[in-house]
Amino acid sequence: MCLNLEKLDYIFTYKPLLIGGKAMEYYGLRKAGKDIDLVVHPQDHANLVNKYPDNIKNLYGDIGVCEFGFEIWNQICTFDYSYLKADAVEEDNCLIIFLEKLLFLKALAMEIPKYHKDLELVVKKVLDKAYENYKLD
Repeated sequence: MCLNLEKLDYIFTYKPLLIGGKAMEYYGLRKAGKDIDLVVHPQDHANLVNKYPDNIKNLYGDIGVCEFGFEIWNQICTFDYSYLKADAVEEDNCLIIFLEKLLFLKALAMEIPKYHKDLELVVKKVLDKAYENYKLD
């Protein structure tokens, strides 16, 4: 999976972690929307906040840098880059959140209908994967 990070005119010190719709698309669950959600290392986040100070979103302490179709977060519901990147899939210019961590994020937001539907899709994928070697007679 290739992300056009060049638009940001920034070289990441640590690979950004892809979450949200593009991660859903990566796992074959649904097509992504227009924005690309990332969680990044605190050092990269601080640099991006300084680079794009007029494009900041604050959701209860989750700070997003919103530029060029990206939403680049310091954390999601207090869960930071180091926590969320565990077991991530490594691609050329990013990490893809581990499927079970994606499930966790969707569960946190399940009161929103869109994310509840995503939660159902991820649960189905996890269960299909768990039982792929078993056949019912």
